Parts: sequence; C-alpha cells; structure tokens
Amino acid sequence: MANYSYLDLAKMIDHSLLVPTLTIEDLERGIDLAIAYDVASVCIMPYYLKRASNRLAGSNVKSSTTIGFPHGANRPSIKRLETIAALDDGCQELDVVVNISQVLSLQWDFVRDEIAMLTDLAHQAGQKIKVIFENCYLKDSHKIELCRICSELDVDWVKTSTGYGPSGATIEDLKLMRAHVSPEVQVKAAGGVRDLATLLAVRDLGVSRCGSSRTRELLDPARASLGLEPIVMHNTTTGNNQNY
Repeated sequence: MANYSYLDLAKMIDHSLLVPTLTIEDLERGIDLAIAYDVASVCIMPYYLKRASNRLAGSNVKSSTTIGFPHGANRPSIKRLETIAALDDGCQELDVVVNISQVLSLQWDFVRDEIAMLTDLAHQAGQKIKVIFENCYLKDSHKIELCRICSELDVDWVKTSTGYGPSGATIEDLKLMRAHVSPEVQVKAAGGVRDLATLLAVRDLGVSRCGSSRTRELLDPARASLGLEPIVMHNTTTGNNQNY
C-alpha cells in the first residue's frame, strides 16, 4: 500500500449499478456512495443515466452506462441509437458489448465495423469507450484478434466481461489483454475483483479500471491501511421522475 495513494485506488473503480432489481432508492444510494468514495465513474442502467449525470455534475466522478448489454446481440443500428441517447444524457464513458455471436462466427469485418462506428460516435462527442469482450465465452485467439482490432481503432479501454457471464476477469486474461493491446489502450477488469489484495494485484498487471458493486469492500480496507478516516454515508437523495 505504501506505493499507492487512496485516489490511485479509488480512481480505478467504476461503481456498477446494473443489477436489474435495483430500485430508484438503491440507485440514488449508489450514486451517493460513488461521490462519497470519489471513484472513477458510476456505470448505471441506461434509463437512469440522465439523473445520474445531473447528480454527478460538479463532482470528480464520471457518468457511464452500457450499450448492447449484456449479450451484445442488438443490431448495429440499435447500438448506434443507444449510444446517441446515452451521449445526449451526459454519458462520459460508454461500456459497449461486442456481438459475441459474430466474434465466435469469425465475422471480423462485422465486428470491426461495429466497434469503429461506436468508437467514432464516442470520440466525436469528446467521450470515451470501453469494449467488453465477455472472455468466458471466447478462446484466446478471439481475445487476441479483438485486442488487435481495438488497438487499430484507438478505443480507450478493452474490458474482460460484463460481470453477468459464467465468470469474470481472470489474471490470465488480464495478462493476455495487456500484452496484446497497444500501450495507448487501457485494460478494465469486471467481475472477480472482490477484495483489496486482488485490486492491488491487477493494478500491478497494468489494469487501470475495475467494474465493481463492492466499492466499500475494496476501498474501506484501503482507507484503513492508509490511516484515513472511514467514510460515513448520510441519508440518500430522493429520485425525481422528471429527471430521467
């Protein structure tokens, strides 16, 4: 821990609010928590993105959401509309799922064209994109080719998983992805980073972001190790239907 500050670790966390059973009260508490812990971003269900973006304005926490989640199987035209809507709602970082079926079918022109279109939309708006592979369904050859395509297209992050497949990030996959993307492309882990020791381990591999709903479990021990006061959460802000 001596090599890292609290913010070094907090700014690795994309606080995930994607479980479909989360209520408005749950989402509001999640946004409160993300602001209090000063994480990198809140990745929230698309319908609540505008409200989240409004609440995060003025903080150092970015707003993000998902595109084609969780299977990546929407038509490219639908993913395009999702992306435009998200950007209009204030999204600063898009988490996009590749078309897993097309990857497994080796339809690389389709896969590349779709990623290129969505990357262009994000970058033209001055925002960033994370491309989710869902590695649990893929062979190493698929992952390596996706890394090559994403490097050519200058995506901002490659991401292991949605967190909703049979398994999440593994050390082996993170090493493989870091080895096969260009230095400019960052790597994000999702699923599997459940404690501070693992967070530190993946950081040492060159991972810059982790998607997690366990922000407290990751960062409370970090604060304690660094001699910082614990974060005390206050009452949640009530949502307003007119804002999303």
